[in-house]
Amino acid sequence: MDAEEVHARVPADIEAPDRIVWGLTARQVAIIGAAAALGYLILRTIGHVLPLPVVAIMLIPLAGVAVALALGRRDGLPLDAWLWAAIVNRRTPRRAVPATAGVVPVPAWAPQVEADGPPPAVLRLPARGIADNGVIDLGDGTATALVAATTVNVGLRTAAEQAALVGSYARWLNSLTGPVQVVVSAQRVDLTSHAIRVADAAETLPHPALADAALDYSDFLLDVAARRDPLWRTVTVAHTATGERGAATEAIRRAEHTAAALATLGAQTRVLDGGTATAVLTAAVDPYQDTDASWPRTPAHAPITAPGLDEELGA
Repeated sequence: MDAEEVHARVPADIEAPDRIVWGLTARQVAIIGAAAALGYLILRTIGHVLPLPVVAIMLIPLAGVAVALALGRRDGLPLDAWLWAAIVNRRTPRRAVPATAGVVPVPAWAPQVEADGPPPAVLRLPARGIADNGVIDLGDGTATALVAATTVNVGLRTAAEQAALVGSYARWLNSLTGPVQVVVSAQRVDLTSHAIRVADAAETLPHPALADAALDYSDFLLDVAARRDPLWRTVTVAHTATGERGAATEAIRRAEHTAAALATLGAQTRVLDGGTATAVLTAAVDPYQDTDASWPRTPAHAPITAPGLDEELGA
């Protein structure tokens, strides 16, 4: 097989901050400048009282902290942003309840129970609702649509095929006109639910041999689920659009464009509807639940009914 070098122009560091002086960003210059101004103020205040070497020793920790905050990184974030996120997380209440009208105090007639820690806070989710077509309302005229995609094995392709795949992926990246988030995560596979599906489908097969094979396959899935903890890799692409009008339509349009573009790479793609988007978000919040994201959930605005309930009420 002839080796062919793969070339593709892929945008990188699109949101990287600009370097304004000495290879430093405005944030880094502001941190170092503020530390330098504070050090100069300390020098002017106590420089005539203490010897200069003593003042220099006192300023070394300040300079070290400023350089660490300006140049340090942790988990892909600037150190100052990482520390601020840690402070916010530390001050965030550990318990929250979905109370739109605020947390109601315990009535006087209720038995008083010794509280374990501070009272719960109001749970404020980033999403206000999920429509039937899968659009997530983030408030303030912002909407998000989700696209699920499978992975593509590039290592087994020829050099020409790899070049074509990388080029197609690069064209999709260059065609983006709004913010996009690609999330690759590993989640637990609920083989029990898949086994139940196969067993239910076996009853509709026309030939007894096919039904027996389906039941054997269902037993195999149950055995694997009992002996192992299988995982699968999921790829979710989130498209966000803003605007007082048409944000939901624009988010869906971008999601459909991404689904069509990634389908040309050989991946199976799908724009998630309301039930599946709810399942994906639920699985992301609690990846250790009993069922995985392949089982759709009922959106919050949809009523839940049971078969035969109307007949029972009528009786």
